Formats: sequence, structure tokens, C-alpha cells
Amino acid sequence: MKKASILIVDDEQSIIEFLQYNLLKEGYKVYSANNGQEAVEIVKNNTIDLIILDLMMPVMDGIETCYQIRNEKLKTQPIIAFLTSRSEDYSQIAGFDAGADDYISKPIRPRLLISKIEALLRRLKGNEESYTSQISNHIKINREKFIVEKENKSLFLPKKEFELLEFLMEKPGKVFTRDEILTEVWGDETIVGERTIDVHIRKLREKLGNEFIKTIKGVGYTFSDGKV
Repeated sequence: MKKASILIVDDEQSIIEFLQYNLLKEGYKVYSANNGQEAVEIVKNNTIDLIILDLMMPVMDGIETCYQIRNEKLKTQPIIAFLTSRSEDYSQIAGFDAGADDYISKPIRPRLLISKIEALLRRLKGNEESYTSQISNHIKINREKFIVEKENKSLFLPKKEFELLEFLMEKPGKVFTRDEILTEVWGDETIVGERTIDVHIRKLREKLGNEFIKTIKGVGYTFSDGKV
């Protein structure tokens, strides 16, 4: 099976060389860029499956780069994983808001890096047959391709938005507490707070409409099929 194409974006050449070495050993095709502007041009002119994107860079930082790539509306939307340290929790909210799919934490350990990348790429390297489940009168979820369909329009959601929507839709009408959502959707992957949930809910409402996800004050959220 053909290996994925990965773009590394970082202004520190030593990090690029370290990541490049480990990814090439695994057979991935690797591109590199030293800043956001270079990254955007590479994505425009090449098929990129996954981008490992540093947050703090000259010319164009990671957040702005992520916004630009998502706003290009390219035929194939790459997965974007920010390279970050645990001390940068404040940036995770901005990153997810910009359209990031996930985070790869520093310090980087080669085996964990490859495992994380493989997990992120499974949606692209899974079975060729799509698996679509209609669990709403208005919304369909394609779990193999990570696509949400609303009124025959395809929506490509970042990983956590997709997983959050899928979790809420599994039991329409059930009210999930914030703790349940954090445990089931984020688990022990990273340290996040309630603000992270709010950001993801807001982004889903912007894309789906306000009628599908209801806030139950003091408790949490529930999914409705959109009927009043």
C-alpha cells in the first residue's frame, strides 16, 4: 500500500531533520517547509495527507497557516496536527478553532510519533468501502471517510469535531455531561478544559446550524434531529 505524504513545517531545521529521518525510515513521502507561506504553496501544488505544523514560526505562524489551508477549500483536505508542548494549552483552543485535527506533543519520541501519525491517517488508509450511517433525519455520518452529510452537502470536519458529533448522535435526546464528553471524546490524549468543549460545539453549530445541538444549562449537551 502506498504510504502517505507528510509535510513538516517548522522554523528549526534540527526538528525537521529529526522528524524527516524517522518518517522516511517508515516509508513516508516527506516534504518540508520553514514557514507557513512555504507550507501553503506546497499544499496547493502537491497531494499532502498530513501536516505536522509548528505553532511559533516567522513570516506566518501555525494558527494563520492552518486557517489559510482550511480556507483554500482544496479537493483533498489534509489532516493537520500541531506540534506543541503541554505548556501551550492556551494555544490548543486557538488551534482547534482554526481547524486543527489533533496535537503531537513535545518532547517527540519516535515510536509514539509514528503511532500517533498512523492513528491520524487511519481515516485515509482504511477500507475502500465507505460506511455511512444515517442516525438523524437530516444528517448522515460516513465513518470511513470522516465525512458528515447534511442535505446532500458534504462537510469535512476536523477529527475532534467529527468524534464529538458522532458521540452526541449515538443517543439522540440523551443529555451528556461535560465530564462524560471529555472522558469519551478526549480521554487521556491531552489535558483539556471545558472551554475546549465550548469551542468545538460552537464550530459544529456554525457548520450544521444551531438547531441540532442543544445546551442544557448546568448539565451539558444533547443532540436533536432538528425538529421543533
